[in-house]
Amino acid sequence: MSLPGGGLPELDPVIHAQARLRVVTALSTIPEGDQISFPRLRDILGMTGGNLSVHLGKLEDAGYVEIAKTHKGRTPVTYLALTRRGRLAFDDYTTAIRALLDAAGPGPAGGPPTGNGSSEMGQST
Repeated sequence: MSLPGGGLPELDPVIHAQARLRVVTALSTIPEGDQISFPRLRDILGMTGGNLSVHLGKLEDAGYVEIAKTHKGRTPVTYLALTRRGRLAFDDYTTAIRALLDAAGPGPAGGPPTGNGSSEMGQST
């Protein structure tokens, strides 16, 4: 998770893409062993079916998501779940994000970091 020599942690590029981060975050709220249907996840995330499908494919290729296709009567249904590997990767990702934020330090009065003040943007001379 961190760079050689104790540098800042690297972020998992599979999870870090915004859409995939949203997918993994949503799936992580589902208890281990449970599943969610593709249409339900699509509606929760407000994504198109095609976009969601592409990102699920990348997560499945990484071993982070399990995709189960079955039938409910005559209707095909796709169920999704975060795998154990996906949960561990998400835990590592959130740990790395927290480490990056901690390294940035608090901003003024404990607020978000604002930088070191060396930027000249918005300052008059």
